Amino acid sequence: MNLPNRRGHGRRGGPRGRPRAWALGLLAAVAVAVPGTANAMSDTTRATTLGAQAAQSGRYFGTAVAAGKLGDATYSTILNREFNAVTPENEMKWDTIERSRGSFNFGPADQIVGQATSHGQRVRGHTLVWHSQLPSWVSSITDANTLRGVMNNHITTTVNHYKGKVFAWDVVNEAFADGGSGQHRPSVFQNVLGNGFIEEAFRTARAADQSAKLCYNDYNIENWSDAKTQGVYRMVRDFKTRGVPIDCVGFQAHFGTSGPPASFQTTLANFAALGVDVQITELDIAQAPTTAYANTVKACMNVSRCTGITVWGIRDSDSWRAGENPLLFDRGGNKKPAYQSVLTALAPSRTPRLVLP
Repeated sequence: MNLPNRRGHGRRGGPRGRPRAWALGLLAAVAVAVPGTANAMSDTTRATTLGAQAAQSGRYFGTAVAAGKLGDATYSTILNREFNAVTPENEMKWDTIERSRGSFNFGPADQIVGQATSHGQRVRGHTLVWHSQLPSWVSSITDANTLRGVMNNHITTTVNHYKGKVFAWDVVNEAFADGGSGQHRPSVFQNVLGNGFIEEAFRTARAADQSAKLCYNDYNIENWSDAKTQGVYRMVRDFKTRGVPIDCVGFQAHFGTSGPPASFQTTLANFAALGVDVQITELDIAQAPTTAYANTVKACMNVSRCTGITVWGIRDSDSWRAGENPLLFDRGGNKKPAYQSVLTALAPSRTPRLVLP
């Protein structure tokens, strides 16, 4: 997972300002479109793209986007047609945005945000604090006050720049160690600032943007019984108890051919029960088996606070795991069988829930 230059790495909202009558009218329209039963949707109400299908249940279906590929016609056509949310793949990481201390370069990320905005797609910000893809001038800091100031300035400047444009931030990414400790991994932030750096990062992000969803994001936390999962769970529970501003937890979901662990839905539900949204943030599955993809999506659909799914790339050739062909579109941009299994799994089984203004 932690390869050099690794590529890995919401609040459902309805239209604001419209009268409640609008929503009631739409409910009536949906009722007409669902003849005979409220427990199954007719085929005519089912959408034909991933984002539109997810939106019927108030969710998003997004993808990671690379600014350098936006000029690829096949890539951009699929992006604009299929997805209603995007995550910059590398363009919001520290080594892109602040390669030199105090010198911020938002150009590549702005390109993605502008493209998304023009196509009505929401943007997940990724990521503010991460031990990897970090400039050497940051990783070499040894003084706590210096590092605290640098971290908080980076968070504040970046979040302020995208205030009102980014609906959710991965505030801290991959802070927990692999293996059986259930503790934080060593990093410059952990080593110099101690356990409190995660809380400070979240409080700083909240001070910069009162509206954005603030998320903790990690990999290998999908299996409920794993020590790493339990460590993150204890942190989120503690944060919620003490009023630390955490709104969501991202599960990267980089799976092998067998797909999600049997306990994945339980994991999502247990985190959601703490009062946070849960999101699948970097989904890819080796060889893209149809059943594995369907089971992953169903786990989200069965948890009301699972607000969205993001696949980590569009075509297999765009994936950081390209040799495993893990995505929903092949190298030519054609839909793979897993695409249809995902589209079907995204279909609401009941009359769609509406978020009233």
